[in-house]
Amino acid sequence: MDYPNDQAPGAPIRSGVPEHGRIPKYYAVKAQVAVLIDELGEGGLLPTERDLAERYEVARETVRQALRELLLEGRLRRQGRGTVVAGPKLEQPLSLASYTEGVRRQGRRPGRTLISLDRFPCPPALAAETGLERGEPVWHMERVLLADDERMGLESTYVAVARVPRLDSEFTPDSSFYAYLHDRLGIAFGDADERIETVLATPREALLIGTPPALPMLLIHRVSRDTAGQPLERVRTLYRGDRFSFTTHLGTARN
Repeated sequence: MDYPNDQAPGAPIRSGVPEHGRIPKYYAVKAQVAVLIDELGEGGLLPTERDLAERYEVARETVRQALRELLLEGRLRRQGRGTVVAGPKLEQPLSLASYTEGVRRQGRRPGRTLISLDRFPCPPALAAETGLERGEPVWHMERVLLADDERMGLESTYVAVARVPRLDSEFTPDSSFYAYLHDRLGIAFGDADERIETVLATPREALLIGTPPALPMLLIHRVSRDTAGQPLERVRTLYRGDRFSFTTHLGTARN
């Protein structure tokens, strides 16, 4: 199918060319490198900045700006001292399905690395947000999210100790928390409130995820309840903006 102005589905309007027709030099280089990326394929090694500057007859800083945007968009990734073509982004459904299920559906191997597991009295702000009792014992579990051993995000989970009293002794930290609740404790998720925003990671978060602090992140806040409407968990998850996208299905409202 042909599209007007070479407009393919999902591409920027008019491929990013402004109405006056003048485009920045770095953007023209970015478009040429994007063609090269398609030719190289996933894992292909990109020529050096010097080689690209000579090929496109521009300054190295112009090439560097084009590559910087392609890295932020997830088209490229650093590997050692070189730059290679990145694979497709992981698609995570906006649903009560777990991270584990979403990664497995795309043929990747999910995993998690435990950073900390602490127990403390529920602070007022958390109680107000979740419906838990102020001062009641809560767990806080922080884990790095993995896909085929590649760090993808950082997950922070709060849950009442009364709901999962042996979390520190019988839960395997690199496994699915949702599966543990359902299969081991017989707890089923009923509904959740979720909010998504874009943020920059803190220096600590960027270090744990293994990304530069300037990389945009997708931040999801979720408060979940069980089938009886009782508070279950409060989760704050940072996903790498260059490696993740989110999908959902929308239907027509019926009266």
